Amino acid sequence: QVQLVESGGGLVQAGGSLRLSCAASGSIFRINESGWYRQAPGKRRELVATITDGGSTNYADSVKGRFTISRDNAKNTVYLQMNSLKPEDTAVYYCQTLVVVATGTKYRYWGQGTQVTVSS
Repeated sequence: QVQLVESGGGLVQAGGSLRLSCAASGSIFRINESGWYRQAPGKRRELVATITDGGSTNYADSVKGRFTISRDNAKNTVYLQMNSLKPEDTAVYYCQTLVVVATGTKYRYWGQGTQVTVSS
């Protein structure tokens, strides 16, 4: 079993910054791909950014140039640095991790979500 613990959300004014963290623990042999998603009220969950175990990144067009995803493999932790925040970034942010266990099987896990609110 794997647990994902997210932290770093909160209330910030437009133009401000926040850094989200997602730490994975449990029966982990290797973490393959990690990512951040968000869901605003009344909207579908959408991709924000992903990062592979090799460090390749992918971003939604709406956050390119403002958000940066990174990972610390030694700590099994993925980060999302969010700069120049806008009110439309307000959402619950979820981390997702593709974990490889000792048998080679891959499992996808979700964090519990952390609220990010950007005031205008």
